[in-house]
Amino acid sequence: MPRIHISQKIAVSVVFVSAMFMSIMDITIVNVALPSIGKQFHERTASLDSVAIGFLVSLAVFIPAAGWLGDRFGMKRVLLIAITIFTAASVLCGTAGSLSELVLYRVIQGVGGGMLTPVGMAMLFRAFPPAERVRASSILTLPTAVAPAVGPVLGGLLVTDLSWRWVFFVNLPIGILAFLFGLIFLDEQREPSVGRFDIPGFILAGFGFALLMFGISDAPTRGWGSPLILGAIAVGVVMIAVMIRVELRTKAPLVHLRLFTNRLFRSTSLVLILSVMAFLGVLFTVPLFFQLALGLSALQSGLNTFPEAIGIMIGAQLASRFFYPTIGPRRLVASGLVGVSISIGLMTLIGFSTDLWWMRLLMFTMGLCMAQVFISSQAASFATISRAETGNASSLFNSERQLGSAVGVAILTTVLALIGTTHVVGGHLTGNLWAYHAAFLTAAGIALIGACVALTIHDADAANTMVRHGEAKANARASSLEANAAAAAKREAGIAAAVSDQGLAPEPADPSRLTPTT
Repeated sequence: MPRIHISQKIAVSVVFVSAMFMSIMDITIVNVALPSIGKQFHERTASLDSVAIGFLVSLAVFIPAAGWLGDRFGMKRVLLIAITIFTAASVLCGTAGSLSELVLYRVIQGVGGGMLTPVGMAMLFRAFPPAERVRASSILTLPTAVAPAVGPVLGGLLVTDLSWRWVFFVNLPIGILAFLFGLIFLDEQREPSVGRFDIPGFILAGFGFALLMFGISDAPTRGWGSPLILGAIAVGVVMIAVMIRVELRTKAPLVHLRLFTNRLFRSTSLVLILSVMAFLGVLFTVPLFFQLALGLSALQSGLNTFPEAIGIMIGAQLASRFFYPTIGPRRLVASGLVGVSISIGLMTLIGFSTDLWWMRLLMFTMGLCMAQVFISSQAASFATISRAETGNASSLFNSERQLGSAVGVAILTTVLALIGTTHVVGGHLTGNLWAYHAAFLTAAGIALIGACVALTIHDADAANTMVRHGEAKANARASSLEANAAAAAKREAGIAAAVSDQGLAPEPADPSRLTPTT
C-alpha cells in the first residue's frame, strides 16, 4: 500500500483520540441503556451490573500486558488490532440475543479496550519529545473530558428514538475511520530489546487486578459483607502481593514496579489515583442526583452535566499554554485539586428549589480545575521516563486510573447505599438529598487528600516539560535542523569514503549541501 507521510504527532493524536473517545464514551453510554436492556431480556436490575463489570474485569486483565505486546509486536500493529477487536465486539454486543451473550461480547470488547489505551498513550508520548509533553497531555483531555459528558446525552437520544442496540452500533463508524487512518498514516514503533513474556507476572497481575476490580465494583450491589465479594477482594489482594514479590525479583518483569522508585512517577501516580477517585466518582453520582433526586430525564441530566466538559477543554488550553510552563506541576496540581474540592463541596448546597444554573456553574469550575490536574500530572509523569520504558509506564499509569475509577465509584455508591437515596416525607417517597450531599462531601475530602499528596511533587524533576508552546516548537525545529545537518554530513562522508576506496580524489563538499533547507 502506498504510504502518505504526515507528522506522527498528528497521526498518533487523531487515531488515539478517536479510539480513546470511543472506549470512554462506551462506558457512560451503556449505563443509560441498561434499563432498556433489562426490560427486553426480562432481567432484574441487579443482574445488569454484569454488563459493566464484565467489561471492567476484562480491561484489568489486559492492561498490564499491553505495553509488552506493543514493544514486542509493534505499537501500530497492536493498536490497530485493539481497535478492530473493540469495534467488532461492539457490533456483536448490538446483535446480542440474551444477557449472557451480551456479557460475553462485553468481555471481548474489554480485551480491545485494555490494549488500546496503554499502547496509544505510549505512542503519543513517544511522538512528542519531553518539551512538548504538556501539549500531548492537552490532547488527551479531549476524550477524557468530552466522552463522559457526551455519552449520557447521546445514549438518551439513541435509546429513546432508536433502540438500546444503537449505543453499541455507534462505535462502528468511529472504529472504522480510526483503523483506516492509522493503517495509512501511522509509522510502526517497536523496541529492539524486549525480554520474554512474563507469564507469572501476567497471571498474577491480570487476574489479581481483575478479582479486585470485580470485588470493588460489585460490592455496593451485593454488599461489602457478601462472601463472594470478600473472597474476590481477598484473593485479588493476595495475588497482587505475590505479584509484587515476584516482579521485583524478575529480570524482565511484565509489570515494571521499579518505576515507582522514580519519585516523580511515584508522586504523580498517587495524585492520579486520588484525583480520579474524586472526579469520576462525582461524574457517576451527579447523573443519579439529577435523575433520581431532582427528577430530571436522562437527556436533561446529560445536558446539565456537559458544562464539565467545556470547563476541561478551556482549562486544558490555559494549563498547557500558560500555567504549567510558568507555575509548574507541584503548585498547579495542588491548587487545581483544592478548586475541585471546593466545587464538589458547594454541590451540597443544591436542593429541590435551587436554580440549576448554579449546579452547571459548579460542574464548569470542577472541569476547569480538574484540567489543571490532568494536564500537569500526565505531562510530569513521563518527564523522567525513558523511551524504552514508556510502554511499561503507560500500562502502570492506566492500571492506576482504572483502579482509581472503580474505587471512587464504589466508595460514593456505598455512601449512597448506607444513607439511602429515598425517604418518606409527608407520606410520599422522595429523593433523599442528604445521601447525595454526603457523597459529594466524601469526594471533596478525597480531592483534598490528593492536593496534599501533590505537594510531594518536585518541579525540578519535570523541568524539561515546563516549556512554553512557542519555545517547544522552536526547540523541536532546531533539533530537526540539527538532525538533517548531521544526516547530510554523514552522507557526504560516506560518498567521500567510497570515492577514496576507488583511488579517486573526492570533490570538495559543497557547503550549501550541508545546510538544511527550511
